[in-house]
Amino acid sequence: MIKDNQKRLNRLHIVIDAFVIILSYVLAWFIKFRSGLLSTEGEALSVRTYMTALVFIVPAYLFLFYFFHLYTPKRLSGRRYELSNIIKANGVGLLLFILILYLINEPSFSREMLFVFFCLNIGLEILFRFFLRYSLNRIRKQGFNLKHILLVGYSRAAESYIDRIIANPQWGYIVRGILDDNVEHGREYRGVKVLGRIDNLLVILPENKLDEIAITLSLNEYDKLERIVNMCEKSGVHTKFIPDYNNIIPTSPYTEDLFGLPVINIRHVPLAETFNSVVKRIFDLVGAFFLIILFSPVMLIVSLLIKLTSPGPLIFTQERVGLHNHTFQMYKFRSMNVQSEKSERKAWTTKDDPRITGFGHFIRQTSLDELPQLFNVLKGDMSLVGPRPERPYFVEKFREEIPRYMVKHQIRPGLTGWAQVNGYRGDTSIKRRIDYDLYYIENWTLGFDIKILFLTVFKGFINKNAY
Repeated sequence: MIKDNQKRLNRLHIVIDAFVIILSYVLAWFIKFRSGLLSTEGEALSVRTYMTALVFIVPAYLFLFYFFHLYTPKRLSGRRYELSNIIKANGVGLLLFILILYLINEPSFSREMLFVFFCLNIGLEILFRFFLRYSLNRIRKQGFNLKHILLVGYSRAAESYIDRIIANPQWGYIVRGILDDNVEHGREYRGVKVLGRIDNLLVILPENKLDEIAITLSLNEYDKLERIVNMCEKSGVHTKFIPDYNNIIPTSPYTEDLFGLPVINIRHVPLAETFNSVVKRIFDLVGAFFLIILFSPVMLIVSLLIKLTSPGPLIFTQERVGLHNHTFQMYKFRSMNVQSEKSERKAWTTKDDPRITGFGHFIRQTSLDELPQLFNVLKGDMSLVGPRPERPYFVEKFREEIPRYMVKHQIRPGLTGWAQVNGYRGDTSIKRRIDYDLYYIENWTLGFDIKILFLTVFKGFINKNAY
């Protein structure tokens, strides 16, 4: 029933998208040539010519929407993810349209009208999807369009799955219960009860009251997996597998097919691919060069004030661990009184640390002391965005205390990072910081880097935890 509803919803979605594309295009033509808001340059072509283009535009854009996952169920797709994909699909569509006009040598077709169409289509698609999402959420709150799920296996994965469903009622998921051979009947987790043993599937499945089975077996019960899958598939109920080792495998697993044998890589690192690493390096070089020019007056003023307020060098260098565990000298504006290398090597900065100068407090809290690291980026020791590098002494300490800590060294360290813009700087949880670093490593895109740099401007410079 849920699958049939989803198919009908997708068909309706496509029809409305086609209408929105046509509406946006016609409005763009009207604004360009009839509204008087813009010049009528480009009206050398007839109305019929402009409207005939819709025969190609509509199917092409619908294909782009499909390619950018805009027809996936709204239950699990986030608003920001959908917004990003709408912009991407329309951006690619605009570029392809202009490329085709160039290839067929058609200079008279109004590029200004195409840009208006680009803006209108994005705006109207966002409004339509907002209305659709709002309507679905209202319907689900009233008890309609719900998805009934049974969990097989009581484990950490089952608890995590229930936590997320309860935290996101807009998904419309209802967990009917859990089946498990090793947990007593009637045990509850957040209102979800253990209903009985796994063999009860033989009675429950023929009733055809479930939309989905989620296998959430604990690690020591995987010997039952094949039997459970066979039972579920014979019933025709959609079955999915939520592994109890989700703390080991990445959120976006990198899979390989070895002649029919699926292989899941423990860690997928997009920046291990040559193309991605080259793109990021070019972005780092251009960005660092631009930021050095932009902040050169600030760096000059900071340099003068350091000289005027305390004796010693302007730049403080410190050994840090970077890509592939190689050490490098990281640059910072000096914010402390001069001390011996031995005394500073193992010392963690604390609140009201007497070693920090008066002006040093200011540049540390505003992150201005980090600006010389732009030259580390130019040298290739660091990236604009990535996990923050740490001193060798603390790396050796944390590698024994925190699982997966050393994974962060599979990419270049950064001037700023996903953990930092989420508040994990200075005297905060190292474990949580690593969780954010690993998410960045596994989900890197150039757009993600731009987003982090944007967030750094608004909430990354001022650091209440910087001592």
